[in-house]
Amino acid sequence: MAEGVKCACEAAIVGLYACAGGSNVGQMANKVAVELTKQGKGKIMCTVGIGGDVPGIIKSTEGTDEIIAIDGCALVCAKKTLELAGFTVDKSIVITELGMKKGGKLDLEETELNEIMAKVESVLGI
Repeated sequence: MAEGVKCACEAAIVGLYACAGGSNVGQMANKVAVELTKQGKGKIMCTVGIGGDVPGIIKSTEGTDEIIAIDGCALVCAKKTLELAGFTVDKSIVITELGMKKGGKLDLEETELNEIMAKVESVLGI
């Protein structure tokens, strides 16, 4: 990525770009990014700001060393958004590929989160 590029919010070394779609798996993708951020394993970034071509968010993304897209389903909206903006996605996670079935409910169970987090950490090697 671009060297020395920063914005006021400072770029993370590992940028986590999550789907936050209108289903359980979209919400899980976002929750995974939040939890990884809390654990210090990356920093959740604004995926919709990439699609909106928001200058500060684009600069933050240019300043990351690694871009991880966390999508809920096979539509891979977060990954496509990043790629359409010209970014290379270093790692891509799709929650449905980890065994969670897509549905309309938005509430997440703690057991689901724990199971998916373990799988994501394993896939990412963190």
